[in-house]
Amino acid sequence: MFIGVTLLVILALIGLPLFVVLGGGSLLYAHHSGLDAALLIIELNRLATSPNLLTIPLFKLASVVLAAGGAPQRLIRLFNALLGWLPGGLAVVAIAACAFFTSFSGASGVTILALGGLLYPVLQKVGYPQRFNLGLLTTSGSLGLLFPPSLAILLYGVVSGVNIDDLFAAGIVPGLVLMLMLGGYAALTGRRFAVSRHAFAWPVALRAVRSALGDILLPVLIVTGIFGGYVTVSEAAACTALYVFVIEAWVHRSIDLRRQLASLLADTAMLVGSILIILGVAMGLTNLLIDAQLPMRLLDWIEGTIDSPLKFLIVLNIFLLIVGAMMDIFSATVVIVPLLLPLAQRFGVDPVHLGIIFLANLEIGYSTPPVGINLFIAGQRFEQPILRLFRAALPFLGLMLVWLMLVTYLPVLSLWWR
Repeated sequence: MFIGVTLLVILALIGLPLFVVLGGGSLLYAHHSGLDAALLIIELNRLATSPNLLTIPLFKLASVVLAAGGAPQRLIRLFNALLGWLPGGLAVVAIAACAFFTSFSGASGVTILALGGLLYPVLQKVGYPQRFNLGLLTTSGSLGLLFPPSLAILLYGVVSGVNIDDLFAAGIVPGLVLMLMLGGYAALTGRRFAVSRHAFAWPVALRAVRSALGDILLPVLIVTGIFGGYVTVSEAAACTALYVFVIEAWVHRSIDLRRQLASLLADTAMLVGSILIILGVAMGLTNLLIDAQLPMRLLDWIEGTIDSPLKFLIVLNIFLLIVGAMMDIFSATVVIVPLLLPLAQRFGVDPVHLGIIFLANLEIGYSTPPVGINLFIAGQRFEQPILRLFRAALPFLGLMLVWLMLVTYLPVLSLWWR
């Protein structure tokens, strides 16, 4: 057993795909514990029959089409026209655009690649210091993970069984609070360095609104449809995919379906397939751990060590910050969430509130070594060393830690709608 685990760890460190590591670990654990390896397949069946599973590929398809159709450029023009006159001007534009786009792309890496190259030279040109720009764009890549129709929220709902509508509602206020905190810091930085900003102009704003009207109506339609009771989450995902195709192919005419449809579907299949195969294997491993009563043993240990909800939340945040620094958000969700749910319920933490705490921690982990994916993608995009990007991100991470404390210890931010 020890030799097998050691070998898997070494192979993982040199680049073996995560789903192979998880699958191999699952089979090794099943053999060592005398459990039936068929438990892995049973969990795959539960995943395949989940009513919310369809939302993942549909929303992902919508994000791929938006990126290919020029939505990032339209959003930057729109937010610059509407918000560029504020203190902090273009930095506030970057925060808003990144949050909006990440909510649909579901991955911070896509946001950094799609928007970072557009925003970085402009931020440099108007007078923001390079270190601020690097920190802003590195951390802003994960903004929007709490806004509908975030893939991270969808995945948490599928794994935990928590109502996705409730999770969508719960993420809105915490997400806005974080944007306001970062926007305030951007405004102070803009004033400190006397960054230039343009005057508001109605003609420019109206042209930008007309150009991006289809894009900005999309989240409004999704939220109204779901919370108004007109459509389910799965139906909203299907409507979103159709709406995006209509907007990009026939309104903006920015994509040619005859020539690009196959490549768009292939890109979506690659992204979704990589998530689903990890999800299936990791949920099988979780099923084995549950069958081996690991959650019950963990619960017994927690009950013997922690005697109050406050202590539990403190330990939970420390643990999740470590997890976020070591695992990507999708792997962490399918492996860690099933173990946390019974513990949180034992200490009276609402499952919806737990979801927001979990995602907030993992959002910070995106920009934290050694596995912070934002750092690696930003390093490639901006051609900067990882350590330099991490130092640049520290002020933003400090604000995000303060935000995490607010989200954790003020449940009303997440449960305001009840």
